[in-house]
Amino acid sequence: MKHPRRIELAPPATAPAGESSVAAAGAAGEAAVVEIWADGACKGNPGPGGWGALLRTAGREKEIFGGEPSTTNNRMELTAVIEALQQLKHRCRVVVHTDSQYVQLGMTEWLPGWIRRGWRTASKAPVKNEDLWRRLNELSAGHEIEWRWVRGHAGDPGNERADALANRGIPAPGHR
Repeated sequence: MKHPRRIELAPPATAPAGESSVAAAGAAGEAAVVEIWADGACKGNPGPGGWGALLRTAGREKEIFGGEPSTTNNRMELTAVIEALQQLKHRCRVVVHTDSQYVQLGMTEWLPGWIRRGWRTASKAPVKNEDLWRRLNELSAGHEIEWRWVRGHAGDPGNERADALANRGIPAPGHR
């Protein structure tokens, strides 16, 4: 996986040097509530793709994004959530907002069956993107997560920002 490009907004005055605003939020011993809006984008499917996420807690925000030269939209949707959860340094209560039913249903309905069947679907086919699903499952275990589906391109401000970040992450043609 390519290294993501990251930008941070509104660095907190209370965070230790080098620690992100989101990472510092849960440090007080009580599980912080972190809202994440995550999105993926692809120019062609497969094709160049990007992922983006907005993390918000206690009035602080962090934006992250990145991309890959050849990928699928579903891989970018999963990567956006994975990258966002990797930003959290402490156990948190998390609300993930996603416009991907693939991500939302995968985490809330399909995952237990895939695991029970040895990473096979109900029709016995291998689960696509198994590497990313395994990583997302591992990261999710460290947090209390509510998975919320939001309609894409319907005016949800957080989703619109995540979409813009995902599009920023798409590599320019010819970029490796």
